[in-house]
Amino acid sequence: MKCKSLELLDQLEKQVQEHMSFVNSLEALSQETLRKRPHEGSWNILECIQHLNLYGSFYLPEITKKISESNLGYNVDFKSGFLGNYFANSILPNDKEKKIKTFRKMDPRNLMQSAEPIPVFLEQQNRLLHLLDKARSKDLTKIRIRLSFSNWIQLRLGDIFRFIIHHNTRHIVQIKNILSLTTTH
Repeated sequence: MKCKSLELLDQLEKQVQEHMSFVNSLEALSQETLRKRPHEGSWNILECIQHLNLYGSFYLPEITKKISESNLGYNVDFKSGFLGNYFANSILPNDKEKKIKTFRKMDPRNLMQSAEPIPVFLEQQNRLLHLLDKARSKDLTKIRIRLSFSNWIQLRLGDIFRFIIHHNTRHIVQIKNILSLTTTH
């Protein structure tokens, strides 16, 4: 995938703002609704958000560090890497929803007892918006970010942004599905 860097950042910022708006609306729901599981063993809404927070806790400091260390100036075009494009596209939800096993350290079950994940998510998304803005003066192709599950694999900054935001999209869809299942029964 090849695109204009600023167009990609604009698109990603819009998605982050949509995610924030949706998650902010969840604060109006009862604790019972936020904690209700659609099926035995599945995640509830707060666990989905906590899962996203675990990813944010890893990637946001990594991105912050790499952007601040980079002397690489702006590049008009972003060219996705093969692996980065694969990861970013494979995590997007689709009609044939396939389950993706989460890494153990990113499994949110039994990590929380309160509704705190929502404000943490919103704060992390504000930080992500700030990083997207800072990236407007950087080379999204040449800056590399390591993956949470491997010190050996690094993806291009633009691909990492796409992966994180697509991952958020996947779990926002999951939350919407949970709401449709738990509020109709």
